[in-house]
Amino acid sequence: MNTISRRPLRAAVAAAAAVLMAGLLAGCAPDAQPDATSQPAVSVPSDAASGSASPSDDASSSAGAETFSYAGRTGATALELLLEEDPSAEVTGEGENAFVTAIGGRAADDSKKEFWSLSVDGEPAQVGAGTLETEDGQEITWTIETY
Repeated sequence: MNTISRRPLRAAVAAAAAVLMAGLLAGCAPDAQPDATSQPAVSVPSDAASGSASPSDDASSSAGAETFSYAGRTGATALELLLEEDPSAEVTGEGENAFVTAIGGRAADDSKKEFWSLSVDGEPAQVGAGTLETEDGQEITWTIETY
């Protein structure tokens, strides 16, 4: 009988992904800071069919990176704001265990080892989207990354 729990392995994989994400995002600071009334910004490859999408101007550590940004709001979590800005976003789990799998119709591709990473004012988030309390004036950004 196998009594080994998979939870420690999942935690180790999540921690490794977070460390990798931090390294990948180190050079991805945005060019301009939006104000609290700004609209969300989506950046996808130019062959996308969405009218609100445009090619990314950011210097990214991965070619063709896709991003989704919006302003923070005091008292709201990054996850709450994401779901307000993009009701079609897909999430597995809830609260502190929430994991974003798709934004703007763009799903992270497990076969390509992709994931949606979260940053605040250009810095990798230290907690998950369901736990991250945002503040007015912050820029919340989601970017497709690989591990």
